[in-house]
Amino acid sequence: MLREAGSGFISGEEIAARLGVTRTAVWKHIQELRAAGYDIASQSRSGYTLRLAPDRLLASEIKHGLNTSLVGREVFSYECLESTNNEAKKLAAAGAAEGTVVVAEEQTGGKGRLSRHFFSPAGKGIWFSVILRPPFLPQEAPKCTLLAAVAVAKAMAEAGLEPAIKWPNDLLYRNRKLVGILTEMSAEMDGIKYVVIGTGINVNIAREDFPEEIRDTAASLMEMKGEPLARVPFLQSVLREMERLYLDVVQEGFGPVFEAWRRYSVTLGQEVQVIGVKNGEKYLGRAVDIDEDGALLVDTEDGLRRVLAGDVSIRAQS
Repeated sequence: MLREAGSGFISGEEIAARLGVTRTAVWKHIQELRAAGYDIASQSRSGYTLRLAPDRLLASEIKHGLNTSLVGREVFSYECLESTNNEAKKLAAAGAAEGTVVVAEEQTGGKGRLSRHFFSPAGKGIWFSVILRPPFLPQEAPKCTLLAAVAVAKAMAEAGLEPAIKWPNDLLYRNRKLVGILTEMSAEMDGIKYVVIGTGINVNIAREDFPEEIRDTAASLMEMKGEPLARVPFLQSVLREMERLYLDVVQEGFGPVFEAWRRYSVTLGQEVQVIGVKNGEKYLGRAVDIDEDGALLVDTEDGLRRVLAGDVSIRAQS
């Protein structure tokens, strides 16, 4: 109702009448909104006006003006979770609708690729998961990590930032990580029950606020832009891009995602070192492309090798 009034005022009496509550109840809810960070001015005989909404990852703020048909039609927001992926998996198993988003101001047990901990401090980043129920086969699901990386890259470009993706899904600034993406799924042999795409974006974290052990390998969008970013509009942009890409994938396959990924890639054409996940094998080569499975193709002395999982680092040019 405050939003509907725009820059004008709406009386407590009108709010009470429309909601069927007392004016005292209206006043209590106004106080709750103020405590949540909404700047609401009041004026005798005029009522209330909304001056400013907080840059907090609240469901109502994320959905306002989102204008998507699938991704974000349901949003669950929390002050603190162990992991948005864990919460999304519970919701998905209980029948949550496709496109449901789970977002938290803080994570205490955020997970990255290869079971690594993901630093997720309160109020400084965007930590969220999206539930999808795609019609494609389970072996296609890992490609959703590339889809998410491209969605974030497109949102960065829209915000005037230059995206750079290192295979498979790390977005970098000066070779330091801005974004982590983890895709998990529940499936049977012939179909996917659900896919959960978890994304963590370092938005307004100062370099000195990162733990010392990751200070030289992590970066934030604020550092990249030179000023803080409003988190809600950026998340909305990511969700819109994710929806566009996903709907395209359902209709056309992953070809358009791969083409966009190639445009943003800083891995292709570079000399890389690969460390295998299972056996720790190390080898060098030139990253030349990704194939139809999203695997990195590396040209080595022993021929072309496919990397489906592993640590790939770009070697410094001598």
